[in-house]
Amino acid sequence: MKPQNLSQRPYAICSNCIMDTTDSNITFDARGWCDYCNNFHANILPNWHPDELGERELQKTISAIKRAGQGRDHDCIIGISGGVDSSYVTYLAKEKYGLRPLLFHVDAGWNSQQAVNNIEKLVDCLDLDLHTEVIDWLEMKDLQLAFFKAQVPHIDTPQDHAFFAALYNFAAKNGFKYILTGANYSTECVREPLEWHYHASDLRQLLDIHKRFGTRPLATFPQADIFTYKLYYRFVKGVKVIKPLNYVPFFKEAAMQELVDRFGWQKYAHKHYESRFTRFYEGYWLPQKFGYDKRRAHFSSLILTGQLSRAEALEKIALPAYSEETIAQDFEYIATKLDLTVADLEGIMRGPNKSYRDYRNAMTFIDLGTKVLRTLGIQKAIIR
Repeated sequence: MKPQNLSQRPYAICSNCIMDTTDSNITFDARGWCDYCNNFHANILPNWHPDELGERELQKTISAIKRAGQGRDHDCIIGISGGVDSSYVTYLAKEKYGLRPLLFHVDAGWNSQQAVNNIEKLVDCLDLDLHTEVIDWLEMKDLQLAFFKAQVPHIDTPQDHAFFAALYNFAAKNGFKYILTGANYSTECVREPLEWHYHASDLRQLLDIHKRFGTRPLATFPQADIFTYKLYYRFVKGVKVIKPLNYVPFFKEAAMQELVDRFGWQKYAHKHYESRFTRFYEGYWLPQKFGYDKRRAHFSSLILTGQLSRAEALEKIALPAYSEETIAQDFEYIATKLDLTVADLEGIMRGPNKSYRDYRNAMTFIDLGTKVLRTLGIQKAIIR
């Protein structure tokens, strides 16, 4: 299947990382370096301290978390998916920093065997408490089908929105002052452009797509717009989001191997592939239907942070994200689980491609907020 919406620009690829003109807004300087690379060296690297300075800053935060948690069963909450980032944060929080986190997992119906195993191993080996919020499957299925019918790239939005909305709503409701996340510059300094992966926090768009294509009320589906969790929860409820991996050395392969050795944690092929649905979305839906390969951003982040050579990245990106056999299995599995036939899903794949711009959205306000955060020096990665 030939992707429909590839950029009309002459093809070009960054000479330093592997981001290319499948990002229609990418720019290059005279050296052939893209704006992601220049932004990394100008804005991220000078302000990123995974060293002794970062450790001292993190220790101050750890002390504040412990003080705020006195008299409570847990002093912080960690959203855990079974992936490497959230798993490693969990390990550090308990073993290295002596925190008492509550692990919070959202079961949206698509967990892989590896994800379930990894969460169980951490809970058992670290003697932690786990709260699992199970999303009503009929509502989740209806919302996901709506996104398929909307023909947008970001069909993972229902799952992503459920993850963060459930976590933030639970934290605010139950008096947690600190949320620890696995977000980090080491593997995420190059962010996917919005045409590839739109804001899952845009509740206005989620509800508009559901109104147009959904059939079942979202009676229990967790919802939180970007202003609720960025402003109300932060400044009224006092909920702070901490990103510990930005303050310590974090190298993806070494972190995964440490988790394997200590806990019997299971590796998976690529970033976010701990979810079967995300594996299909990133490894098949995006590249086959739209020509977008999120591995470009993932590998480029690793290039910039010294964890992968550009030559290795080019070799990896030339290969399919996963095998034809697994693709066929996932295609049938996802179609069946969504009450579609394989022919139905193939028909959707051939439908006219759309973008977030074709539906109601809150980008005017999100753009304004992003510009304010960049002016204040808080938002350093490029988001466009």
